[in-house]
Amino acid sequence: MADDRPSRTSPGARASKPSGFAELGVPDALCRLLDRRGISEPFPIQRATLPDSLAGRDVLGRGRTGSGKTLAFGLPVLTRLAESRRDRRPGRPRALVLAPTRELAIQIDETIAPLAKALGLRTTTVFGGVGQNPQVDALRNGIDVVVACPGRLEDLISQGHCRLDRIEVCVLDEADHMADLGFLPGVKRLLDRVPEDCQHMLFSATLDKGIDVIVKRYLHDPVTHSVDSEQSPVSTMTHHALHVSTADRLPVLVDLTSAPGRSIVFTRTKHRAKTLTKQLNASGVPAVEMHGNLSQNVRVRNLAAFSEGRAVVLVATDIAARGIHVDDVTLVIHADPPIEHKAYLHRSGRTARAGNEGTVVTIVLEPQRREVAQLMKKAGIEPVVTAVTPAHPLLSELAPGPRLRRNPVEIATALAVPAETRGGRPNSRSGASSSGRRSGQGGHGGRGGQPGRSGQPGRRRSSGQGGGEQRPAGSRSGGSRSGAPRAGSSRPAGRRSSGSRTTR
Repeated sequence: MADDRPSRTSPGARASKPSGFAELGVPDALCRLLDRRGISEPFPIQRATLPDSLAGRDVLGRGRTGSGKTLAFGLPVLTRLAESRRDRRPGRPRALVLAPTRELAIQIDETIAPLAKALGLRTTTVFGGVGQNPQVDALRNGIDVVVACPGRLEDLISQGHCRLDRIEVCVLDEADHMADLGFLPGVKRLLDRVPEDCQHMLFSATLDKGIDVIVKRYLHDPVTHSVDSEQSPVSTMTHHALHVSTADRLPVLVDLTSAPGRSIVFTRTKHRAKTLTKQLNASGVPAVEMHGNLSQNVRVRNLAAFSEGRAVVLVATDIAARGIHVDDVTLVIHADPPIEHKAYLHRSGRTARAGNEGTVVTIVLEPQRREVAQLMKKAGIEPVVTAVTPAHPLLSELAPGPRLRRNPVEIATALAVPAETRGGRPNSRSGASSSGRRSGQGGHGGRGGQPGRSGQPGRRRSSGQGGGEQRPAGSRSGGSRSGAPRAGSSRPAGRRSSGSRTTR
């Protein structure tokens, strides 16, 4: 490792009442910032990796989505930059975080930006699907941490807007998903551009599909920490397989989603997501869609409607299986069973986050029974299998509470485009410095994986963005600028919380 790497303050030099983070070596300034956000005790992945990452070691962390990985790498990145105090130069960031999707990049930035701002550091996001000018401007003004998707970052480098020769810390988040999307060649090209003595951290649920090649090629004597692997089911998550007839599939879905609480419903295709969203709205259940055919502006708008409670159901394809972190998602429904067991686990991980409870329901038609049984076996899941009709009492147990149906006209009004986004762009600019954004630490499972402050009944803070698609390196997508709106915390009358808030 580099000789000029700053030394870390020992835990013994902390304040008289150190938090769990201080005991791991996190500087006092960051501990105070975390404490003000109600974050005092680290999650397992953070407790396991922070001592080594703060000491400058290369770290390989394995853990499922929602286990708190963002702070696991965000805290050592910010600590390193704050202590080295190197000058900020145009187009030459000091830390790089690579993410597979634009929504995940926004989510990561929203988590670390408030901490960075308090330390005098600047962050920004770089991804495709939006205009590049705000991103170029942010880089030109000088950035400490860039959170990027591989394709757009390579574009900006090829145009001369960015260089990676001053990177001190490089992070790969959700590396296995990058492999699934075919981004590894671009990732390798980017890693070849960072200094050889750069500290590397890689976080992934698995080490298959070429991830081991990345580890062997770029990580130097890495320390491996495995916490909550993707194959280990969450103990607070219950799984049910509901065998239904084709005629009963929609009525069962309507019954489950019209109960109090937020639900995410997954489909296999974009067309199916669009169709099912229309069917739910027509049945009196406020729903919005999330899939690859939507523009970035519409994705942001729909996710905001879901986060704010104007929609109680998000109907999504697998692009949303990663990166969606909205409070109080108590029910995940696989309206169409996924093809791969990894997709099942990623989808299901939208509930039971950060130690909270959640229910996962798979709708199974007669021809799908054998396929779903094999899928569950590979995923390490033993679901409760029940043949149901729309009148079956189990539905009330899975989604308790009175069924709330609304007038479709009222739903359309509630989901109409807000005034501030009319004209084709939201309030905030995507790609500009995010130092003023709200932290993504509230609620049950922000990207940082930390609980929010307790003692505030009736208020929930969403951490913002959900899964989306980022084109592989070499392809460039245009579009208008968009941003990540602050997710609201309002809940429609009669909607219940998922239970008690976690206080750590």
